[in-house]
Amino acid sequence: MNILALDTCTEMCSVAMLKNGELFEQSVPTQRGHSEKILGMLDEILAQANCRLSDMDCIAFGRGPGSFTGVRVGVSVAQGIAFAANLPVVPVSTLAAVAQRAIDEHGAENIAVAMDARMQEVYSALYQSVEGLAELSGEERVCLPEHIQLNTEQPFFAAGTGWKEYETSMTTMFSRQVNAMDNELLPTAAAIAKLALKQAEKGNTLSAEQAVPVYLRDNVAKKKGEQ
Repeated sequence: MNILALDTCTEMCSVAMLKNGELFEQSVPTQRGHSEKILGMLDEILAQANCRLSDMDCIAFGRGPGSFTGVRVGVSVAQGIAFAANLPVVPVSTLAAVAQRAIDEHGAENIAVAMDARMQEVYSALYQSVEGLAELSGEERVCLPEHIQLNTEQPFFAAGTGWKEYETSMTTMFSRQVNAMDNELLPTAAAIAKLALKQAEKGNTLSAEQAVPVYLRDNVAKKKGEQ
């Protein structure tokens, strides 16, 4: 199966392709300008893998949470490509992608993901490694760091930028449970492609018009004091 994946939800602009099990990827740290970079990166990956869009089975994308603008860019690009090539899409949580990196790079089993959500908040979720893939336990949330609820008594691997931004308060709250940490992990298209592959193999794809962003915040355009 061939999957083209992209993610622009955070300060990492990332594309990847799984071509019959072989991975091609590019990731560039950037605070802005994702929309200018992503299409060129996609063309480069296709050329590198010697593929065309017509060779793909689906388009995977980071559906959020993340930067409001970044999430919209990723969803719009994925949707446009899928429409143009008449391909289905597979939306993947950026939090799940961070958890997948913790599994792949650190051998983590239980992963508490916390991504900096700005406005003094974090996006958070708890994951488990099931046959090497990140599986959500509970639900994704956005909240103040001091209100984070992980609903587990088990030790866990702390992953994501929220653990760095709010290190003092969060590591104090969970000092008995954090057994290892990587507080610089961001979602990547490679992790998204890996998670999407399992879903695509199960037939869990969507039509292009069903590609929608997930912000977690209800009022994403308002300042914190107005919500």
